[in-house]
Amino acid sequence: MGKRFIIILLILFIFGACKEKYTPRPRGYFRISFPEKKYTEFQEKGFPYVFEIPTYAEINNLSKNNQDKFDVTVVIPENKADIHITYKQISKDSEIGKLEFLLEDSRTLAYKHTIKADAIEERIFINPIEKVYGTIYLIEGNAASPMQFFLTDSTTHFLRGSFYIRDIPNIDSLKPVIDFIEPDIIHLIETTKWE
Repeated sequence: MGKRFIIILLILFIFGACKEKYTPRPRGYFRISFPEKKYTEFQEKGFPYVFEIPTYAEINNLSKNNQDKFDVTVVIPENKADIHITYKQISKDSEIGKLEFLLEDSRTLAYKHTIKADAIEERIFINPIEKVYGTIYLIEGNAASPMQFFLTDSTTHFLRGSFYIRDIPNIDSLKPVIDFIEPDIIHLIETTKWE
């Protein structure tokens, strides 16, 4: 009888001590620190465009040949972010250099992300003083590129940009970085001028 009493007491003690239910912690992400927003002008000799980039960004030249010599990548190393800038001169002689082709090509490249995107919002950009006109594509969801744009003067210059983060597209963890860099891209667009 003494052994039974001890066993029952031990069982009651074990089950009585486990009244608190275990709940797993939600998955967390590392805290991301962002630098202060300051801008500097990117103006390369001979380039047909000028714009402002954040001081925490670097410019890498994309050109593999002389034809693409005005293509650059704005790199934000702290956040593994790239803004690929491609430039084309509008041509009436070449089919792929015509404004209509370049506009449709930009739109097609932006809408290729509809497979993973939740939504794509188009915003029109107009700066009549500098003769810069374009469209900004805000791509929501787990798409590889959360933002793309093109700018043109509709006669000579055509500039296309696409924003990528060199990481797995997980909107939950990348949203703070995207929210931090999008105003920088808008600033780049708003400060674009043709040379």
